[in-house]
Amino acid sequence: MVDGNGGERMNSAKFADFSIDEILKRRIAAVGYQNATPIQELAIPPILSGADVVGVADTGTGKTAAFLVPLINKVLSNRRMRILIVAPTRELAAQTDEEFKKLAQGMKMFSACCVGGASVGRQLAQLRYFNNFIIGTPGRLKDFIDRKRINLAEFSAIVLDEADRMMDMGFIADMRFLMAGMPRERQTLFFSATLSPEIKRLIGEFLREPVFISIKTRDTSKNVEQDVVKVAGRNKVDLLREMLVREEFKKVLIFGRTKFGVEKLCKTLEKSGIKAESIHGDKKYSRRVKALETFKSDRVQVLVATDVAARGLDIAHVTHVINYDLPQTWEDYVHRIGRTGRGANFGKAITFID
Repeated sequence: MVDGNGGERMNSAKFADFSIDEILKRRIAAVGYQNATPIQELAIPPILSGADVVGVADTGTGKTAAFLVPLINKVLSNRRMRILIVAPTRELAAQTDEEFKKLAQGMKMFSACCVGGASVGRQLAQLRYFNNFIIGTPGRLKDFIDRKRINLAEFSAIVLDEADRMMDMGFIADMRFLMAGMPRERQTLFFSATLSPEIKRLIGEFLREPVFISIKTRDTSKNVEQDVVKVAGRNKVDLLREMLVREEFKKVLIFGRTKFGVEKLCKTLEKSGIKAESIHGDKKYSRRVKALETFKSDRVQVLVATDVAARGLDIAHVTHVINYDLPQTWEDYVHRIGRTGRGANFGKAITFID
């Protein structure tokens, strides 16, 4: 186990120091990346060497670039190489595709993003071309494999990102299906925020002598100040509005328990003059993407979300997370408040309790 356990230390590795192609180094510098995060520092060398890797890390730690950078480098030296990246949600798959396009810009390297809830026709059209990277969610990938539009035998590497979330969402059979179709000689990269007994069993099934990397130091970030607001019979919406008009509440992610409740709260806030958007499972994928972009680009102050819809979201500079409804599990709580205080930024998490 390689343990980068001290989020306290200064990062020593720079992207310029890695054994990667100069073209990629220049592109990384153009994107603005200079120092590697701990997961990048520890994961990039073994991935470059061809080892199977297990990375235990949360979103917001830079893990997407930790696997994309070495894999893009491999494609630069072998243009026929194909890589499959599997993510639990459409949003995470889309973010990974976006990051790939940013890092591989100008390299004549292409990707297809295959996710549920989006146009099948458009995705099938993308698959007619040669794509070095196919990024998608388990269900849609399985569908395209069944239709013989994706041939797993052509792929020499697979990334299972947020594998614990895929298990939680019931994708275990799909994950096994994808792994069973991959060539025996392959590189497998496995990222998870937790290492439960079930996850350890999957690692035993899928990976060969993996390098284990963990950068988790504690469940909740030291950059997040956590607070509780006792409702004590007062109107929750009024309490919320009182907070949102304060200057420091610049970019606020609010979590509700149900799709109906999230939509209702969003409309209530809008009626009182607060710019808000919502994401939940009943909303069409295209509208979820639009809502997310509106929030990311600061055109609205508030995004109201359910837990499932917010899985894997990586949004910069969220100042506050508000648990309007209590999360069902400790893991959900940790996941929610981890949407703020990311990287070197500080944030605040507020939980309403009766």
